[in-house]
Amino acid sequence: MPSRFPPRETLHRHPGDGWVACGDHRHWGLYGAAGLLLARRGPGIRGPIGPVTDVVLQHRAVWSDQGGTWGVPGGALAPDETPVEGALRESLEEAAVEPRTVHVLGTHVLDHGPWAYTTVLADVMPGARVTPGAADPESLEVRWVAVDEVQTLPLLPAFAAAWPVLRARLDDVRR
Repeated sequence: MPSRFPPRETLHRHPGDGWVACGDHRHWGLYGAAGLLLARRGPGIRGPIGPVTDVVLQHRAVWSDQGGTWGVPGGALAPDETPVEGALRESLEEAAVEPRTVHVLGTHVLDHGPWAYTTVLADVMPGARVTPGAADPESLEVRWVAVDEVQTLPLLPAFAAAWPVLRARLDDVRR
């Protein structure tokens, strides 16, 4: 009978992998964790940049922590890796999003003292085409999701709690 877990060699392992205790719960990433919230925008009324229409989301593998939920591609930071570097690396490994197609807008940090999760907010670079997809066994599916449909999905609880703030931050971007 095949294992419900992927073979260890198919996962991207690094020294940042591991659990950190935080009060009565635990978090993945010895040096914290980060993920990429990549947005696609429609045309604007007064210019080429309009409102956010879609974001890239990952349907997490069932075997993973809080598996079966949707969130942003992301994971544990490697030693000496910045949250932006980690989020871009993770989105390439898990969602096939090339870093050269991403324009970083800013970050949003969930700080738990001994551990932090950084959501990197970004737009698709002008003229770039991004076709996300499940690039490793950590994802059941990765795709563009219309912003109005995000809350209809079974979201990772921390992402569900942060989504209203993250969406507002994306909507407030002015270039």
